[in-house]
Amino acid sequence: MSKVRIGLAGLGRLGKEYAQNIKYKSPNAKLIAVCSLAKDELEYARDELGVDMCFSSFEEMVEKSNLDAVAILTPTKYHAQQIIFSLKNGLHVFSEKPLAVSIEDCLKAEKEAKKHPDLVSCVGFVRRYDESYMDAKKTIEKNKIGDPFFVRSQTVDKDTWAPFQIDYVKSGGGIFHDFNVHDADLARWFIGSEVKKVWSLGGAYRFKEFGDLNDADNTFAFCEFENGKMALLGASRTSSYGHDTFTEIIGTLGKLTVGNPPFKNRLQISDKNGYRYECNETFYDRFKDAFLTQIHDFINSILNKKQNQCTLSNARKATMITAAMTESFKTKKIVELKDLG
Repeated sequence: MSKVRIGLAGLGRLGKEYAQNIKYKSPNAKLIAVCSLAKDELEYARDELGVDMCFSSFEEMVEKSNLDAVAILTPTKYHAQQIIFSLKNGLHVFSEKPLAVSIEDCLKAEKEAKKHPDLVSCVGFVRRYDESYMDAKKTIEKNKIGDPFFVRSQTVDKDTWAPFQIDYVKSGGGIFHDFNVHDADLARWFIGSEVKKVWSLGGAYRFKEFGDLNDADNTFAFCEFENGKMALLGASRTSSYGHDTFTEIIGTLGKLTVGNPPFKNRLQISDKNGYRYECNETFYDRFKDAFLTQIHDFINSILNKKQNQCTLSNARKATMITAAMTESFKTKKIVELKDLG
């Protein structure tokens, strides 16, 4: 295989970025086909990307395009079933996070992946590919901060995205699955243990529409790990200043901080409005380079015939944490992961 032939499903705001990364910035891959239920997205694929094979059916794309792999950027409720269908048809699979909303669907997808050890199957935890987070992991492994025992991490989106997110709650599982699945993955990665129990609090403090859907616009969740270590994971939809991803890892001999303050770059602005730095507008602005590194790692994993670090098993464990957070938020009780099945 000289180049990986990829079909992409879903051309929303993130899907378009993936499509461009594969089409124009991945020399070891070819964007062969796309599928979408939206007519304008298919027109975009034909007119802007030059993709001739455009489908409204995922199954039809998989069966008729002579693909090596698929990239799944569809709504969360479709992830598990599309992963399973792709694997059964002999294709390598990359899916955006989360793996699924229900643990049952996660387990089904994970079970199918285990039947195909020769196929790469992974889920997009993009922060693992960010240079700062990778450096933090290497620093921990070198024992420079001693034994890490506490992770504080947050995902904060600009408030202008809230109207879009109101609709997404219905299919995406809510703020914990959509936002904190990244933080849950990082906490596991840095602490090196599994979460035992969680306690979540939050509310719809600014956008009451989220409350009507039994969701929230601001939350915090406290996690206890099986090895006794801790994490505090926050999420917000109400930032007025921009996207703010922040993580702090505290160890017995020091601490690491990533993304605080949330500067866009090192540019300092001094004018009539004062002295300041600018902030990223969106999560993609913050992790643009990491998204490209991530899809390259998927392609290289296929070519080198090795599994990717972000396995479906890893994704299922992150989803179990966010499912427990969601249950705790709704019941106002501490939830143990062993009780989730």
